[in-house]
Order: sequence, then C-alpha cells, then structure tokens
Amino acid sequence: MHIPSGNALDNPGINNPSTAEGPLAYGYTPAVARHFGAHPNPEATGTGRVVRVDRTLLLVAVADGLLHLPYPLTGDQPVTGDWVWIGPNRAGARQILAVLPRRSELSRKRAFEDSSAEQVLAANMDTVGVVVPVDRPLTHNRLERTLVAVWDSGATPLVIITKADLAQADDVVGKVILQAAGVDVVTTSAGNCSGIDELMSRIPARGTIVLLGPSGAGKSTLINALVGREVQQTGEVRSGDFKGKHTTTARELVPLSNGTVLMDTPGVRGFGLFDAGEGLGGMFGDVEELAAGCRFADCSHGTEPGCAVRDAIDRGVLEERRWNSYLKMQRELEALARRSDVAAQRAYHREWQQKVVSAGKSQRSAEREAYERGSRNAGKGRNRKR
Repeated sequence: MHIPSGNALDNPGINNPSTAEGPLAYGYTPAVARHFGAHPNPEATGTGRVVRVDRTLLLVAVADGLLHLPYPLTGDQPVTGDWVWIGPNRAGARQILAVLPRRSELSRKRAFEDSSAEQVLAANMDTVGVVVPVDRPLTHNRLERTLVAVWDSGATPLVIITKADLAQADDVVGKVILQAAGVDVVTTSAGNCSGIDELMSRIPARGTIVLLGPSGAGKSTLINALVGREVQQTGEVRSGDFKGKHTTTARELVPLSNGTVLMDTPGVRGFGLFDAGEGLGGMFGDVEELAAGCRFADCSHGTEPGCAVRDAIDRGVLEERRWNSYLKMQRELEALARRSDVAAQRAYHREWQQKVVSAGKSQRSAEREAYERGSRNAGKGRNRKR
C-alpha cells in the first residue's frame, strides 16, 4: 500500500470539527469530533490518529489515508492511539500541530530499577484485554500487577483466555475469575474461532481495544482471527520456558470491518507500576476495605489486637499471597513517589537518619550501662575480699 508523505493538503481550511472529516476506520466518532471541538486549533486543517510510532516518523491516519509525518518539534510527544490536529508547515506539507488530551492512558514505569520515568504504552483506548494463555502456569502476581495498571488507565479491563484448544482451560478460568474479581473473563480459541463473537460483544461499538500480554500469549493469532485474515505474523513458543518470539515489534492500530480498532503490543515481560494508586484501590478494594476495619487506625497488620486483615488471613478469607502482593505494590508506588518528589525523598532520608542516630545512641547507652554495671560488680568483689 502506498503511503503519502504528507506533502499535499487535500482538504485545506477544515477548522470546524463538527464538519471535518476524520479517519473513520480508526475510531473517529461524533464523540471524538466533540473532543476536537473542545480543544480547537485555529491553524489546523484536519484531524488524525497515530497508528504507529517508529523511530524517526509517525504513521498517522487521516481522512484520505495514511501519512508518514515527522515528530512535532514542540508539545507532547505522540504515542499510538493519540488524536492529533494536522496542519501545514512553512513548506506546505502536513505536520502534527498538537496532541489532544488523552481520554485514557496506559503507562508503566520504564524498565530501569532506579528510574522514576513514565513510559506511555497506549492512549485513548476503551478496553484493555489482558491476554492469559492456558498453555503455561498462571502467574498471579503478574496478572494482578497488570490489572492494577489497567484500572488506573481509565479504560475497562477485560481478561482474555487464549489457546483454550491446547489445554484444559476450566482450571485456569476458575483461578482467573477468583483473582480478577469484578473483571469480565472471556475464553477464546483462535484455532477454532470459539469465543471470538463473545469477545467482540464486550467491546464498545467503534471502540478501541488494546491487547496486552507476554510474548507467545497468542495476541497476534487472536488479531488474525478477529480480522479474518493474516495481518500479524505469528511465532513458535518454546516448550521449556514458554517464551515466545517477539513477532510484534511495535504498537500498531488495526481496524476491523465493523469499526472496532485493535492495538497489538509487543510482549511485555515486566510491568513496573507508575502512579497507579487509584488502580491499586480498584484491584485490591477488598483488601483496603478489610484494612479500614482494623481496631487501630495506624494498625501495622502484625500482632495488634483487632486486626481485621490478620483475622481474614487466619480464617482463609484473604490469601496471604494476595496480601503480600498488595503490600509489595504499595511499597513500590511509595518508593516511586519518593524518587519523583524531592521533598518526600529528603524527608524519608531524614527519618532513616534519625532512626540510625537513635539506634546508635541506644547502642552506645547500652554499652556504657553494661560497662558501668561491670565496674560496680568488680568493685563489690574487691570489697568482699578485704
């Protein structure tokens, strides 16, 4: 398919988003047109949506096709799924003038231990399908962590079980339903196309769904089944460690004939949370409700009397694994906040310094007391000898 370079302006003077044409195949709806209208740009001549982000250029869908456009020199950097205003540059070619505020945003912490930077994976999606294959052991912590990020994104989470034709899916489905309480679960098999219609019924009309999961989870195969033809390459999965080849190398929008837009993503190995406090509450609402029922407001959920959390764990109502997972993610978010907030980081270090100083003083006091006690005992012994 020939993709124009953006050197021609076929629809100049389109400033009114209520009458402007947009990329209908890529989710342009009256609601999106109103969103453009709420954020006007007087220099714009059209609207577009970012289909794929490459190293040097952006693939952008506009009313008359697809364009390769350079990154904007100022303002926010676009990501896949962004809606953008298009207008002419000095040479008359089309360029991105502005990125519209995102209605939803899926992000994670960049993959560096000490990093506090955000990596935005996708924008303006209605649903995020968390893909869970049945041909490998279910990783509970990974599922919980991913769902926390999805809840925080502003989109609706959906768990999609894949490869149901390769293994017994009932056990995995049962575990996932318990783990992802409040989230719809759909079981699919791209091999025999089972569950595809049900999956499509869970996506809003002309909405956008992002598929998120590890390499080899069957995302590309699922997209091919939804599209009805092979638009994404698929690869083999190693039987020893269940790792798949990264057949998807970039996040890209794929339109369906019914107006739905899919976004495939490269396999995500880890999911560092970024500013996902609301998502944590959405995923672990039952845990936070239990913690709020403790007798003491500052309960550490250890040995205090009246601890609702420990009571629930002892009675088997709350899994200790789930409680530990919640604590781990809570600590991770607090550490990220400290790295992002210089004042909080300084306060944190002051607190620890005070503890160290106090502990040092206590240690020295204990040693001095022991020495004095020993000196007194030695003096008493000498007196008895006389």
